[in-house]
This record gives sequence, C-alpha cells and structure tokens, in this order.
Amino acid sequence: MKELADIRKDYILATLDVVSVAANPIHQFEKWLDDAVRSEIAEPTAMCLATAAPGGKPSSRIVLLKGIENDQFIFYTNYQSQKGIELESNPFCALTFFWADLERQIRIEGTATRVTTDTSDAYFKSRPRGSQVGAWASPQSIIIRDRNILEDRVIEIEKRFNGQKELPRPKQWGGFRIDPCEIEFWQGRSSRLHDRIVYLKVNQEWKINRLAP
Repeated sequence: MKELADIRKDYILATLDVVSVAANPIHQFEKWLDDAVRSEIAEPTAMCLATAAPGGKPSSRIVLLKGIENDQFIFYTNYQSQKGIELESNPFCALTFFWADLERQIRIEGTATRVTTDTSDAYFKSRPRGSQVGAWASPQSIIIRDRNILEDRVIEIEKRFNGQKELPRPKQWGGFRIDPCEIEFWQGRSSRLHDRIVYLKVNQEWKINRLAP
C-alpha cells in the first residue's frame, strides 16, 4: 500500500478572486453547481450535512440537495431519523459540497427549519413509487435485526396501498430548508495556496472577504 502521506495532487484548473465572484453567494453557488452538473461528475448534488448530537458531539452524513428557494437550501429526510431529531433540537448545521474533478469545495453554515407541508407533499408526489414505498417502510436510524425486516415492511406497504399509483406522504417524512449565514467558496491552487472567498451575512447583507489558505 502506498504511504498516505505520499498521495499528493497539485491543483491547477482555475482561480477565484473577490472581484470576479457574484455579489450574492447563492448566485455564485448556482453557477458552480451548474458547472458541476454540466461536467457530468457523479452525484453533483451530494452534500455532507453536519449536525450537533446530544452533548454537542458532531454528527455528519451525505444527503442530496433537492432545491434552492428564497436563497435557502432544501433537502428531504425522515423527521424521526437521527439528523431529523438533531435538527429539531438544535437547528444550527453545516453543509459541504466537494467536487474533486473541478478542484472545488463549498462550505455553508446556517439554521434549519421545516419546509411547509405543501412543499413536502409536492416533492413526495414527484418521487418514484419505489422511493415512496421506501419512505413508508424504513424506520430510519432505528436498529433492526436484519434486512428481512425492511423487505417484510415493503411487502406490507405494497399490500396496504395496492392499486395506488402514488402514495400519500408519511407524516414523519418531509423537508428542511437551510437559511445560510456564511458561505465559503474554495478553489484548489498550486502548492496548497488555495483561493478561499467567504461571504458573511451582516444585517441581512452579504460581505465578501478573502481567507488565507
């Protein structure tokens, strides 16, 4: 096995400067996300969601961005999952996108609140039926004996909603919207002298600064 300390890559694809970024970080984010989608990299909407577990212990996992509305980032989950419970207890959270092929990273800090029931209903209705069944069948984050429990629950749900093309949304399933207060854009540069541009929300206005790498 190669020594981990010897694994290196020099970043040379692009640059980033205060004078070239959008005044609004959401517009800058949408530009970079569009670049990621057009580059056809795997899972461009995947983001690491970090929350605070009881006692302040950090907790993180990968989720998928499903929308940007009113300058807020939206994803969906089971409200009874670990992340759902943690966000209800402490709404402060962080998101991280990393697009290695583009040598780019975005860090977002903010607060989470539930989306409206109408918004959750509309998104749930748009999901494939298999995903709808899965949302009903999985007691997310709960310890289970084996996979047979999930498969049995799927059969049970299929029988319960037999003949229905679309399932209703489970009450324990829905969306969160993250209202950002800080967004940092990171562009890899040679010799680890990376470009870091941070937006901080001050009195509802965004202030832009460069950070040392």
